[in-house]
Amino acid sequence: QVQLVESGGGLVQAGGSLRLSCAASGSAFIFNVMGWYRQAPGNQRELVTTITSGGSTNYADSVKGRFTISRDNAKNTVYLQMNSLKPEDTAVYYCYTRATRRTGPVEYINWGQGTQVTVSS
Repeated sequence: QVQLVESGGGLVQAGGSLRLSCAASGSAFIFNVMGWYRQAPGNQRELVTTITSGGSTNYADSVKGRFTISRDNAKNTVYLQMNSLKPEDTAVYYCYTRATRRTGPVEYINWGQGTQVTVSS
């Protein structure tokens, strides 16, 4: 069983910063990929950023240069530092992992329950 616990969402003014955290539990799993998707009202859920266990990252074009993803493998925790926030960043942010058991190659997709990020102008 895998649990994803998100924290760090909230209300911030444009130009401000927030730091999101997502802690994954499950000692039997290797968290190959961790990251975030986001979904604004009326929009499809979109990929924001991911990071592999080896530190390779991907970012949506809309957040490049402003957001930074990192992870602490010892704690199975991923962080998202969001700077220079814009109103269009307002969305529910969902933590995401792709995990495998140490005993085999089957991949498990896990989702957090979401945390609201609201950026006011």
